[in-house]
Amino acid sequence: MHPHPQASLWILVITAVTLFWVALTDLREFRIPNELVLALVGLYLLYALVSGQWVTMRWNIGFALLMMAGMIYAYWQQQMGGGDLKLLAAAFLWTGPWNALLFAILLLVFVGVHYAAVRLGWAAAQQSGTRLRIPLAPAVAGALIGTFALGFAMPAFQGA
Repeated sequence: MHPHPQASLWILVITAVTLFWVALTDLREFRIPNELVLALVGLYLLYALVSGQWVTMRWNIGFALLMMAGMIYAYWQQQMGGGDLKLLAAAFLWTGPWNALLFAILLLVFVGVHYAAVRLGWAAAQQSGTRLRIPLAPAVAGALIGTFALGFAMPAFQGA
């Protein structure tokens, strides 16, 4: 199958718009709709097929499942919500093992900025007992879009 760069770019644009919608929904309602997470997974599958990156798809799927297994512990400890877990698993599906470090660094930056905005009273948060809950989707969306912009289309490794 030959890559179709223009179609790949449009899928990335649609994915970015979907991520923006997920972020806005989480900011307003403190929830992440399953339909939008499934749309992100479907967009990844479509992107992998039309971009020629389908050869690395098995690595991305395996990596996302591995990361999800690790995040289930954080969910059980009530350190993250179920929607956050599913959204991060979808994000790691997109990044695969080769872009995960870039994504994680950007995620750390965006979470830090969001947390600072909450502390300054510029963004909303929910108090849950002694814990402060902030919506994670805006940080995930910013980090994944940043990963796209900083070279996602040309991963450092093109394994077969």
